[in-house]
Order: sequence, then structure tokens, then C-alpha cells
Amino acid sequence: MKIATWNVNSLSVRLPQVLDWLAANPTDVLALQELKMTGDKFPAAAFAEAGYQALWFGQKTYNGVALISTSTGSGVVKNIPGFEDEMSRVISATYPDGAGGQIRVIGAYFPNGQAPDSDKFVYKMRWLDALREWVRSEMQQHPQLVLMGDYNITFDELDMWDPVGLKDTIHCTDAERAQLQALVGLGLTDSFRLFDQAEKSFSWWDYREFGFRRNRGLRIDHILISQALKPRASACLIDRVPRKNERPSDHAPVVLTLA
Repeated sequence: MKIATWNVNSLSVRLPQVLDWLAANPTDVLALQELKMTGDKFPAAAFAEAGYQALWFGQKTYNGVALISTSTGSGVVKNIPGFEDEMSRVISATYPDGAGGQIRVIGAYFPNGQAPDSDKFVYKMRWLDALREWVRSEMQQHPQLVLMGDYNITFDELDMWDPVGLKDTIHCTDAERAQLQALVGLGLTDSFRLFDQAEKSFSWWDYREFGFRRNRGLRIDHILISQALKPRASACLIDRVPRKNERPSDHAPVVLTLA
């Protein structure tokens, strides 16, 4: 079973790239972030023609998330229950796990936070608190759970192209990382770090100053898995190929393989 996450930074612009990627990389569940379109504009027919079903939660101009899958998702929840939010950031559903069971998939676009001294950072902390408590309850109901998406948080210095220059900047603050570790503390594992990875493995590169060409990036797209799934994880990689496309997203897909 293959599970992947990709911030496409506008599905209207990147739809052909997503369809091409799925054709070359058949995936059971793909979580998309930053659709940047309203729900009525979502290209469900294009995915259906490619053999995929879709669940989506759109928003005009910003945000928007979706789950693209080969099987029907059930128990769909949009955003964090009990947390009032005008942003379309979370979509979750339950899918067959390929081994006779079920797996709960949560796809999320975590708030950026803008800067550590901003109101948007305060919102990010509140959002993360609410997410953690909801995920805690989801894990009690669903032993096999995946929480994936664009976290907008690095784990540590290994996830930064310039640990000194970027220290305490957005995505790299102690407060954000404490929130990320609190999610791990629920019993989740960073699937990427289960395997040997090349140094300077990043999932996002700034469009400016030839960030990708110079590999000046961050690893901020993560796939966290519950303990029940950890023995089944056989590979996790960042697919840099789509970042080389013409007019690419600034993010690359992260792909987890479950035996």
C-alpha cells in the first residue's frame, strides 16, 4: 500500500502534473494541500477518468485539502471538530488497508504562522493544540492511523539547509517543534526517519534565488504513523522529480510504502 502527501500550491495550475505523477506512481491514498479553489471547481471528473476517487474541502484563493484514493473513503471529517476555523485545512477518512483491516488517514495543511511574534503564530499554536487533542481521540478509535501533510514545521537541524541562519525563524522555532514532538508523543512516528536517508533531504524549496537548484530547502512535509503501522512501513522517500517540472509546486511529494 502506498500513501503520499503533496502540497501542490494550486491544483488548477498543477492538475496535469498531479495526474501525470499518479500515472507514473500508482498510489492508494494521496493527500493534497493548498488546492486554492472552491469546492465547486474541484476536478473530480479528471481524477475519476484516471481511476481515482476524491474527497475534497476547498476554499477560495487559499488553503484547501483533498484525499485522492483508489477505494472509497468512509467516516469523512472536515477540519478539527470543536475548533472554529474559517480555513479549509483538514480532511480525514477511513480506507481499506490492503490487509483486511482499515486505516484512518488524516490529511492536513498546518498553518504557516508567518513569524514568531505575529497573530498568525498565535493561531498556529491554538490550532496545533486542538489538532493534538483531536488526534488523541482518533487514535483511540483507529489503531492504524496516518497523519500527513504540509506541517510547516521542521523536526531539527537535519531538516534545514542552514541551521545557523534559520535558527528560531518560522518553521524552526522551539515552540513549533515542541508541538510537533507532542504529536509524536501521542504514539506517532516520523516514517521518513525510520530509514536511512541522504543528508540534506528536503521537501520544500523557495522559488527565489534558485533554491531548488542550490538545494536550499526545508523538510516540512511529514507522514506520521501510529505504532500499529510502524512494523508495516517498508520505505519512505521524497520524490524530487516533480520539483523539476516546468511551473512546479515549491513542494515535492513524500511517499510511504506499507508492506
